[in-house]
Amino acid sequence: MTDRYDGDVLAGDWRARGRTQVPRVEAQPGLVVELVDGFVGAVVRVEKGNVGLEDRHGRVRWFPLGGGFLVEGAAVILSPPIAGPQGRLLTASGSRAVAGQRARVARASRIYVEGRHDAELVEKVWGADLRVEGVVVEYLEGVDHLPAALAEFRPGPARRIGVLVDHLVPGSKESRIAQQLAGEHTLIVGHPFIDVWQAIRPERLGIRAWPVIPRGTDWKHGICAAFGWPHDTQADIAHAWQRILATVRTYTDLDPAFLGPVERLIDHVTSAEMSEAAEFGPGSRNN
Repeated sequence: MTDRYDGDVLAGDWRARGRTQVPRVEAQPGLVVELVDGFVGAVVRVEKGNVGLEDRHGRVRWFPLGGGFLVEGAAVILSPPIAGPQGRLLTASGSRAVAGQRARVARASRIYVEGRHDAELVEKVWGADLRVEGVVVEYLEGVDHLPAALAEFRPGPARRIGVLVDHLVPGSKESRIAQQLAGEHTLIVGHPFIDVWQAIRPERLGIRAWPVIPRGTDWKHGICAAFGWPHDTQADIAHAWQRILATVRTYTDLDPAFLGPVERLIDHVTSAEMSEAAEFGPGSRNN
């Protein structure tokens, strides 16, 4: 028979039984955290047991590491970052940085995006990777120009094209164009957002969600109006975008629905010349 009174009921950490365990998270640069008082900021550096958080206005405030922080709404304990093996450095996209590597001569393959803002966001996060891989990003000034661009470029086995399309959802004009033009050497992918601005996590701007803009209102103008920013001229819109883009530090600041398509495009255009990768040693995109 089992003795139900056998054993010491006070053995072990009995005080912790039933208590919620708060996970520890390393304060890595670019991590977006929120304090219980509502302050939101991204980790910029850690010094002497304190973490510097930069808000959407570029101001840095310092807080002691430990409890009292939220990540994606869940309580965490911030701890100092642990150095990776052999001090490995990462690019903004999370790939392994190649020390001392010069930009590679551009491949024949290309990546097309719809507009300047798309190109600038891709450059900010994947720029280091693209230069090592020799991939050029060009913008079309609208998906309507894609048929002419493909006819001029003439994709082939060694001249692949990757295309990133905004608002690629079923039934849209963009989806119809993608179905007509996609092929073995032309990969067309997209994200569901009305505009590439939405690919940036709203927490980076100190908000919980992007404002909903009524139909009939220009989306970018509506966003600026909701933020209380000037939006009368194209210069106002350009300035607003620069304010938004400045909040992006690493891939962690972007929505996964944007990250995946961009990574697929890079893999598509580089696989055409994969045999050449040997000359660079370990691949720069190995995480």
